Amino acid sequence: MQDLSGEEIEFEYVVEPAAAGTRMDALLARAHTVFSRNRIKDLILEGAVTVDGARVDEPKYRVKAGETIVLIAPEPEDPDPQPEDIPLDILYEDDQLIVINKPVGMVVHPAPGSWTGTLVNALIFHCGASLKGIGGVKRPGIVHRLDKDTSGVMVAAKTERTLKHLAAQFADHGRTGPLHRAYTAYAWGRTESARGTIDAPLGRDQHNRLKQAVRRDGKEAITHYQSLARFGDEGWDITKLTCELETGRTHQIRVHMTHIGHPLVGDAVYAPGFATKINRLPENLRAIVAGLGRQALHAAELGFEHPVTGEEMFFEAELPADLLALDEALQPYDRAYAR
Repeated sequence: MQDLSGEEIEFEYVVEPAAAGTRMDALLARAHTVFSRNRIKDLILEGAVTVDGARVDEPKYRVKAGETIVLIAPEPEDPDPQPEDIPLDILYEDDQLIVINKPVGMVVHPAPGSWTGTLVNALIFHCGASLKGIGGVKRPGIVHRLDKDTSGVMVAAKTERTLKHLAAQFADHGRTGPLHRAYTAYAWGRTESARGTIDAPLGRDQHNRLKQAVRRDGKEAITHYQSLARFGDEGWDITKLTCELETGRTHQIRVHMTHIGHPLVGDAVYAPGFATKINRLPENLRAIVAGLGRQALHAAELGFEHPVTGEEMFFEAELPADLLALDEALQPYDRAYAR
């Protein structure tokens, strides 16, 4: 079997007696470590698989002992998103993956209203020929996302095998493996305790499709938080937190902190009612908070197992300029005694 290298991939497998009766897509996904099961299924439907020389385009086909299955995947296509020469803050890179510090304001995936200037456009340009193909397309494999206005560490896969391995780690959420994700956040008010866990299912807000909300019928969502510092003066309090995710739902930290009465500073979507609190801040701090234009949230740490070497890797991204300015302006109001 060849690895993905910008040319046609051929893979041959002889069905062993113990595998007889298995669905063909499931069998190939286990035997072929490069492609995901969804990609295998698509290739079968596209007529890329033969059994003893005859084309079989049914993923549910039950294989028989001794059959020879041949999968021929076409050369990866050029991506729809176009490469763009956009500067990237690269924390690490090898032939399997790339770790970057995403800036504020950068959208991860092209979408209506943001077809250009995205992280994907930038990665296609930067990685070039080192992208070996994801789902048959020469594109980076995005394992997780950050909101447009959330900065910090992200990892992207260059090969389908790496994407598959990283995706499994993120799906496990670090429960049994080394995956670690920690965010630095600044929230309004003083949390009731120095540390805690928010276990509240999330789903789409029934009144606003652009928002998420705590819902009984939502998906499991768990956030662990710990107070790093508490700042305040007469009429206002802000808590600096580290938040670790046990699940990875859209807007999870933002919704969970709002749910416990401590929305993130600068979050116009989930904390509109807290805008008046800005007026209670000292003048210099008021100007910084008013000028943020985004939620005070930063993906500060990311750890995972390298899909090929097995090495446990750990990356940190320093606070960006806007949150660093906020942090420095808060220091004179440190309520160390109140932690």
